Amino acid sequence: MPTPLIQFTDRGLYCPPGKFHIDPWKPVDKAVITHAHSDHARPGSNSYLSHTYSKPLLELRLGPGIYETIGWNEPVWINGVKLSLHPAGHVIGSSQVRLEYEGEVWVFSGDYKTENDGISGAFEPVKCDVFITESTFGLPIYNWKPQEEIFRNIQDWIMQNHSQGKTSVLMAYSLGKAQRLLPCVEATGLPIFLHGAVYNVHQALVAAGHKLPAIQRVQQDMPKDIFKGNVVIAPGSADGTPWMKRFSPYSVGVCSGWMQVRGNLRRRNADAGFALSDHADWNGLLHTIKATEAKKVFVTHGFQSAFSRYLNEIGIEAAEVKTEYGQEETAEEVEEKREEG
Repeated sequence: MPTPLIQFTDRGLYCPPGKFHIDPWKPVDKAVITHAHSDHARPGSNSYLSHTYSKPLLELRLGPGIYETIGWNEPVWINGVKLSLHPAGHVIGSSQVRLEYEGEVWVFSGDYKTENDGISGAFEPVKCDVFITESTFGLPIYNWKPQEEIFRNIQDWIMQNHSQGKTSVLMAYSLGKAQRLLPCVEATGLPIFLHGAVYNVHQALVAAGHKLPAIQRVQQDMPKDIFKGNVVIAPGSADGTPWMKRFSPYSVGVCSGWMQVRGNLRRRNADAGFALSDHADWNGLLHTIKATEAKKVFVTHGFQSAFSRYLNEIGIEAAEVKTEYGQEETAEEVEEKREEG
């Protein structure tokens, strides 16, 4: 049996002929990074290769280091392995990793979504022999409404709060969801304030040349009235903390795919929930896998057991793989607290 082009090891995904890892969860010599979320990009490796857009985010989160970058569809050769990055549509800079060696092609999806959000790059399915896919929302219940419809719902909620003199506090990841929300909120014409962790990501992207709407950082000495009726974007880690008191009276809206299940809104004790996700839904996952024409599919984090079983039932050879990905919420909270500090 030939050696697999990607092996699943205790350090992460490893390409033996290329002698590099993809999104390793332990320090390695050379790490190829799909995107800058903390469960996929971890500190300590000797060098990193990512999409150009990810570099400022990796520098923000991992600190100084050796960062090589390439654009989408710009192949490089590493020890005879042809490597290229392709849009994943998850967050700014997020990429799928395509590997080609001795006539065989493997693709690791990283995290991805199939709807073009207008900011993260339009997802492109990549034909391959073996496809490694996430399955964060790999159950039929997860079926997203179009972004345009969700944005209208958010805007209506914001304007209703505004008419009642309430501050609208939107809970969203500091990297990805927060930037995606900015054009939606900007359309209301109301001032936008950012939590420190969100602001730091915002500034890193602006400094790198990304055009994002005008915002203000929430400052300790700001008068309370400045927030009244306006909009604050903050990470979930800020909810329920003393930091929130300055916005009273306020209404909390959680932006997450988990809001598709009504009970999760009650558990979060929020006023509104918007099922806005940066991951593919059930249909997006299935359409993508079929579009790759892969002969074999490995399913990683999420509902990998149920999803891989379904793929086998419909005639697509699949197996589940245990990884340390998928702890996005916990990892992001750690980063958000560090970035705010």
